[in-house]
Amino acid sequence: MSTYANPSPFFCGNRASSSSPATARRRSHWAFRPVRCVITTEEKNARVATVKNGSDSLVICRILNGMWQTSGGWGRIDRDDAVEAMLSYADAGLNTFDMADHYGPAEDLYGIFINRVRRERPPEFLEEIRGLTKWVPPPVKMTSDYVRDNINISRKRMDVASLDMLQFHWWDYSNPGYLDALKHLADLKEEGKIKTLALTNFDTERLHIILENGIPVVSNQVQHSVIDMRPQRKMAELCRLTGVQLLTYGTVMGGLLSEKFLDVNLSIPFAGPSLNTPSLQKYKRMVDAWGNWGLFQTLLQTLKTVASKHGVSIPSVAVRYILNQASVAGSMVGVRLGLSEHIKDTSAVFSLDLDEEDMNSITEVSMKGRDLLKVIGDCGDEYRRA
Repeated sequence: MSTYANPSPFFCGNRASSSSPATARRRSHWAFRPVRCVITTEEKNARVATVKNGSDSLVICRILNGMWQTSGGWGRIDRDDAVEAMLSYADAGLNTFDMADHYGPAEDLYGIFINRVRRERPPEFLEEIRGLTKWVPPPVKMTSDYVRDNINISRKRMDVASLDMLQFHWWDYSNPGYLDALKHLADLKEEGKIKTLALTNFDTERLHIILENGIPVVSNQVQHSVIDMRPQRKMAELCRLTGVQLLTYGTVMGGLLSEKFLDVNLSIPFAGPSLNTPSLQKYKRMVDAWGNWGLFQTLLQTLKTVASKHGVSIPSVAVRYILNQASVAGSMVGVRLGLSEHIKDTSAVFSLDLDEEDMNSITEVSMKGRDLLKVIGDCGDEYRRA
């Protein structure tokens, strides 16, 4: 965690009262009325974490705005509404955005958003914004020029001189080109094109190899939820020894871990909400791998009991549970920009304190399911199975 010697000014509630996206677009000048509220050191530290390796470091919000939902399958994204939503999240202190080169227009939206911030927010607000992206290349020869050209595309789309974080993914471990790519990425980091270098969906064995080769990665983004505890089985120990931290996705399982699916019987057609998004379909498969829908309902009931005790929602408890796990610096919560928002529920996580009884009750149900390390393999293996 980063530390702050003094309370830091934090911008909140700085929109005009009638600033709906449509209204804002009709104005010749976007109304900006800053209202400063002082955040104490303790509150600030609860919101942020520092991922680092040697002299490389980056302060991020512990809850990241995941932008996979811009890639299609969740509903049509209106560009202007999406950027307005990004501003709303940033104004609420949720100022770290996670995207990828293949998440549809995500990087382009960030470029428009960051320019709005440059024009309409003070410099100290801009300094708090973080844009994390991923590069997911095909398994071609990783030459210096090829790597550089692809990173330059992301820099141009996001309209930044230096990427805050580049998270690298590799499909096939039998092809050792991932080490070549990472060495070229490290060179770009030294040139200032990338501030921090990281991984996504690498397993413990390959993370160890990468670190042995002197690649200064600060984090590994992996799937991690109440039912998918694989990162705590092997990887967290290596992270503890090396200082690499975990960023997690799938933490609310695309919305499955919510009141919406509590007391729902999926075997009855049209009886409840449909699994109508790519994320809901993906994480329903994880539920099936872990256990069954009946056991999942027991888990939701347990989460609801804890949530009611603290006056929060099931997703808030699910996120807090994972943030409490070893080596976890931050957790992803997907944002359906311009379609729906969950700022209140997300912000509630920062003040939520799960006691030992809460944690133990959730863990007890989680452990009743199958061991996904045995069923699927280590982190990221679900992307590499034949």
